[in-house]
Amino acid sequence: MEHILDKDVERVLFSEEQLRARVAEIAAEIDRDYAGKEPLLVSVLRGSFVFMADLVRQIHLPCTVDFMAVSSYGAGTSSSGQVKIVKDLSEQIEGRDLIVVEDILDSGNTLSYLLQLLQARKPASVRLCTLLDKPSRRVKPVELHYSGFTIPDYFVVGYGLDYDEKYRNLPYIGVLKPSVYEDR
Repeated sequence: MEHILDKDVERVLFSEEQLRARVAEIAAEIDRDYAGKEPLLVSVLRGSFVFMADLVRQIHLPCTVDFMAVSSYGAGTSSSGQVKIVKDLSEQIEGRDLIVVEDILDSGNTLSYLLQLLQARKPASVRLCTLLDKPSRRVKPVELHYSGFTIPDYFVVGYGLDYDEKYRNLPYIGVLKPSVYEDR
């Protein structure tokens, strides 16, 4: 069934099938790397919630989840560099093995700040897992441990990623037509 928002998508970058297969591969890597451990997966809301749900269901180790919400984008199309914690973790992380799950690594501004903040809380380890990596936009270096796909500098939506809080519910990742955001 066609989605009403499909009309705003220039083209599909990654299909549902491609996403499902890649998420399963990442989960298998996590299972291998964390054998005998119980990682805490931290979803950075809102963009990563779909990816996180699918990823957790594919991990076969015992694991726990928590959520953080940070704000840096607003309604625009690029990171402001200003980071505000909107919702902090519910659990203590000292001594825990953390996997920070994010939708996209873009400029690195937000994730660089967030990873420094989490490291200061003395976890046993912190690794970063992003669905998408957009290295052409990197301003701050960020070590990436698990990545779904590397993409060029496209404005993408779907599978949790939004533009102005819309398009998160598309089952694929698509390139948003510039006409949707250029006039704003």
